[in-house]
Amino acid sequence: MSEKPAWLKPHGRPWGVSSSQVVYDNPWITVTEYQAIAPTGRPALYGKIGFKNQAIGVLPLHADGTVTLVGQNRFSLANYSWELPEGGAPHGEDPLDGARRELAEEVGLRAADWRQILRMELSNSVTDEIATGFLAMDLSPTETAPDETEDLAVARVPFREALDAAVDGHMPDAITVALLLRVHLMAVRGDLPAELAALIL
Repeated sequence: MSEKPAWLKPHGRPWGVSSSQVVYDNPWITVTEYQAIAPTGRPALYGKIGFKNQAIGVLPLHADGTVTLVGQNRFSLANYSWELPEGGAPHGEDPLDGARRELAEEVGLRAADWRQILRMELSNSVTDEIATGFLAMDLSPTETAPDETEDLAVARVPFREALDAAVDGHMPDAITVALLLRVHLMAVRGDLPAELAALIL
């Protein structure tokens, strides 16, 4: 990881809170309403969605330069989404353990080479959701165990084809776009084995 540039520093005052109230709660999220004080000193009403799991994404990169993707119907946007294997890990669990579990459950793969390559705030204006992304290599098959609500399709495609689909808007899932771009940058920078980088580029 490169050294943090000097300009990456906070400015101004942080948000303040006068009072808060939980207005919704289920096993996955909590919605809290705040009487807040903005950095400008002005009062503000704020709502925050708190996530009870951290988001996990895995880019399974095979030795031939292909990646494994999953397709599924998503509830929130009522669309069909092709994306990398993803899921959640409870706060307090090692994100790598969650990544191993999701890779096996969703696409029936295990990896001998794991690298944490990205950490993201997915929607930091109204949620506290954090995502951790992994690159998984040296892959071998294992048993799948999808969630009882998941009806998953699986596809293995060339990395460049997946990257092009993501940046052209055909795979708009944020974790998928970010991880594909991150691994492409790793190939450009020489952070991957030379033969594998050549297949990606």
